[in-house]
Amino acid sequence: MSTPTASPRQSKQPDERHDEIVAATRQLFAERGVAKVSVTEIAKRVGVTRGLIYHYFPDRDALIDLIFEDHITEFVDAVSRWDADREPGNVAKALLDCVVLFRHHLHAKDMFREDLGHPENAGLYNRFVDRAVRAIVERLRVTTVEAYARAHHIDIEHVGEVFYVLVYGLIGLVRSSPDVDDQVLVAIVRQTLHLDMGTTNTTP
Repeated sequence: MSTPTASPRQSKQPDERHDEIVAATRQLFAERGVAKVSVTEIAKRVGVTRGLIYHYFPDRDALIDLIFEDHITEFVDAVSRWDADREPGNVAKALLDCVVLFRHHLHAKDMFREDLGHPENAGLYNRFVDRAVRAIVERLRVTTVEAYARAHHIDIEHVGEVFYVLVYGLIGLVRSSPDVDDQVLVAIVRQTLHLDMGTTNTTP
């Protein structure tokens, strides 16, 4: 009885190959950082030629953008889970839980995040943070903010812009002062957004 022959790697479906390349790129970035990973190394990890990588992606920046989107999607999904799990009316607990979630994602350790923090990668870092903040603020706007508005009066104008400045500022503060207490971050959020901390029977 003959042994079945494994299908060659080149026979994989385009979507499967695309996802395989993205997964290998993310893994390499986590292991070695963004700056040190070449297209040749990605191709070697996947087991294909450099030419096939360029068949799916026009350049290395396109791969970097996809890895950015992967990380951002994970953070936004975590925000959605936090919003879904909030205790109705308990604004104080929701704030603290959100700060804990925020700090957890900022403190996640791998070479991808560490490399983005280096001065020579400032452009990449700013691109990543800008996209992340915009995505997070948009998710908060259509979930938490709308729910809060149904139970409380919103005492700020230009809500989206205020949230953008707030989240961006919190990222900068935690990066420069990693030991800042969670309660300080909670107070900053509460004061900036003029939140009504009273409980209510309506979901906030």
